[in-house]
Amino acid sequence: MDIVTFREYCLSLPEVEETLPFDDDTLVYKVSGRIFAMISLLAPDHFAVKCDPDRAMLLRDRYAEITPAFHLNKRHWNDVSIVGELSDSYLKAEIRHSYLIVIRKNVTPRRRRDELLEIVAQAGIVDDAEWLE
Repeated sequence: MDIVTFREYCLSLPEVEETLPFDDDTLVYKVSGRIFAMISLLAPDHFAVKCDPDRAMLLRDRYAEITPAFHLNKRHWNDVSIVGELSDSYLKAEIRHSYLIVIRKNVTPRRRRDELLEIVAQAGIVDDAEWLE
């Protein structure tokens, strides 16, 4: 996966917006105003995604390409290497996991969360990251 594929995939998910809130070099992807993924234009060899804390620890132990995210809450965020051994399908599953966990845990009010979950279900987007473990 390269940065173009990463960007296109993030933007293909329903209700996603691309922003540059921190600087001119960090692309940030949000759903309903909540961040679920980031990538640096200066270091496009990895991206940051949100992750269930227990799962995050498991993945870091299992894959050298997954580490605690730099400058983010290391309990909830992973850096995932694009240039390692992980397949594009695995990388996309991690992006989907982050996207869905943000919708389920961070989007408020509940009415908006339920609306997004309905849109996601209609689009056929599922959190299949568990089978990749």
